[in-house]
Amino acid sequence: MKTQTAKIIFPVLLIGILSFSGCALSQMKKAAKNQELVVTPSPLEVHADTVRFDMTANLPLKMLKPKKVYQLNSFYRYGTQERALKKIEFKATDYPNSDTEQPKVSESYVFPYRKGMERGNIEIQGRAINPKSGNYLETDRLAIAEGLITTSKLVQPSYYASYANHGYNDQEELIPTNVEFFFDQGKSVFRATEQSSDRGAQFAAFIAEKNITRTVTIVGSHSPEGKETINSELAQERADAIEAWYREQMDKYDYQGMASNIRFIIKPVVQDWSGLKAMLASYDGISSSQKSEWNSIINGSGSFEQKEKELQKLSTYKQVFKEVYPMLRTATTEVLTVKPKKSKAEIASLALSSPNSLTVDELAYAAANNPSLEEKKSIYEAAAKKDDTWIIHNNLGAVTMQMAMSASGRSQRNMLTTATNHFNISNQKNANAEAQANLGMVLAMQGNLWGAHAALTKAAGMNPGNDVRQGVNGAKGSVEIMVGRYDLAIASLNRASSSSVDQFNKGLVQLLRKDFRNAQTTLESVISKDRGYVLAHYAAAIAAARQDNENKLIEHLRNAVNADASLKTKAVTDLEFRAYSGTDAFINLMK
Repeated sequence: MKTQTAKIIFPVLLIGILSFSGCALSQMKKAAKNQELVVTPSPLEVHADTVRFDMTANLPLKMLKPKKVYQLNSFYRYGTQERALKKIEFKATDYPNSDTEQPKVSESYVFPYRKGMERGNIEIQGRAINPKSGNYLETDRLAIAEGLITTSKLVQPSYYASYANHGYNDQEELIPTNVEFFFDQGKSVFRATEQSSDRGAQFAAFIAEKNITRTVTIVGSHSPEGKETINSELAQERADAIEAWYREQMDKYDYQGMASNIRFIIKPVVQDWSGLKAMLASYDGISSSQKSEWNSIINGSGSFEQKEKELQKLSTYKQVFKEVYPMLRTATTEVLTVKPKKSKAEIASLALSSPNSLTVDELAYAAANNPSLEEKKSIYEAAAKKDDTWIIHNNLGAVTMQMAMSASGRSQRNMLTTATNHFNISNQKNANAEAQANLGMVLAMQGNLWGAHAALTKAAGMNPGNDVRQGVNGAKGSVEIMVGRYDLAIASLNRASSSSVDQFNKGLVQLLRKDFRNAQTTLESVISKDRGYVLAHYAAAIAAARQDNENKLIEHLRNAVNADASLKTKAVTDLEFRAYSGTDAFINLMK
């Protein structure tokens, strides 16, 4: 049922409060029977805890009399209570053409919504006044508009606890171990002196530890002297020599089946000047100008062998050959082994029984995977004692806030205060979107809607991760509905999560923006994904009523009241269904 404008034309019965005040007041009484009052919207609606409406009053021609006042007093009456509203006064001096033009005035009204106001009426009482004597004649009160449609109050809070990433890598990590062995000029024999060197001994000890190994990469190289074919063979043979030695060590330490799982990657490097250029850059045995001579030849034209012959002509060649070239006759080995880690189950157990045995990252990982809020909180507290990082403070505040969501009264207030302290410390240590978003959530829970909106807007501008961003937009959209900014709410909720709450609020704001068809689609999508979300049925019934679709109205309303009997009481008095309250289908459903 669409919002309407109430246009009332009615006779006014004047009752003498004092003695009869003269012919002029009597004439005003007679003329007043044709006054017109228009109220928009009708019924009245609540938005952002506020009721707003406009009223236009038209008086009949010749009703106003010199030196007399006609006053319209308005009230919102609900139950046994009422709220006096703005008065409208008509004076003849303000309408000099009132004999030929109807006196007309339009006024905007606003009053705060309070619980209990759901059913009431705007009442008007006219008063014809003689300002000089103070005498007046007053009409009976007449109801001119119903109130209130409270559909906007169906909005659901959307709170999201934003946790910072725990920082623990629970995937397989590979640790590189590197060693470089050297060869004699023109030879690929892995010398005993190299094997027994500190490098060789340490590497052999590393192999003996039987670390879980994924790959062994061996890069054989050569110094520039020699023919291309010789250099090519040397690079390959040097790499092969290290592989053979490595396999001997595995046999020595009884790798058995482990060896077959290790991948050996052999890379011979031929015709590559990068090693020499890097060595020259750090070599202080020759001057900068002499290094330039070397680089000019290396970077110039010609084959590998031609460049080597040109280098041999340089005055510094013998010195570089003696001091630098030996460092290029190598086989570099990189072994990637699996980093030892505790299992997920082991970390979870130790986090509760022996938290000091875990790192801060491991504790944060355990807390992130623990479904119990109490245990999660205790783990974060243990982590904070080891290192109170911004991540730990934010996450400790987040779990405290989550616990507050199911608390009430003083307990909730204390939890929110504690959570806020953690978020502020987190931001002081490192301004972050998670703590900023959580501060917005706390403010929303405390009822500071515009403060929450400012905090959430700031968080959205800090480039948060996808989950946090969607949580922020869901909370923002909820708050924006509560403050009556439906234009902002639809934009936020279009970027919110697919949760039932956020999608319900999206359907609701579409309904409040009179986008009834899309509201129906969104709400029915919530129902299809979450059969237990009863309020979506109720809101979908309202969307159907706004589209004059009685069948869908009854269908959704039946599902709503069958699941939640309290909604039957609400529906009976809900002005959204006023046009159908007398139909057989509605009456039978409400029995």
